[in-house]
Amino acid sequence: MTRVSFYVLKSQDTQSRQQFACRLAEKAWREGHQVFIYTESAQQCADMDTALWAFRTESFVPHAIMAEASVVMAPVLISHDNTPPPRLMDVLINLHPEQPMFFSQFERLVEIIDDDEQIKQQGRQRYKFYQDRGYPLETHHL
Repeated sequence: MTRVSFYVLKSQDTQSRQQFACRLAEKAWREGHQVFIYTESAQQCADMDTALWAFRTESFVPHAIMAEASVVMAPVLISHDNTPPPRLMDVLINLHPEQPMFFSQFERLVEIIDDDEQIKQQGRQRYKFYQDRGYPLETHHL
């Protein structure tokens, strides 16, 4: 069963969520995991792509946007399409306001919530969705 982790950030800055997603993706990749980052839009995909290249000067996270046909084997994929990745992956980082319909195929789902009221409300709805279905939940306040 998918383990769901909520990370609650104190900031309202969109960049904070993005930076935290980058750090989590890097950590998971370094631990040997395959990571799928689900975003809200094509623009957010492009922003995550840029952020993963630049979030730390001493770091490199091999990644690609899923729409590019030649990148299927990258260990970190980014997409805004509500379709599962083309292969099995084990960590899903959700930056979308709704839960992805394919989340249960992952071992771990990460939800990043910040102090923006709309993001918090959407996060509460997703938390309730997972809770009502019996998924193991954990919350980390950062």
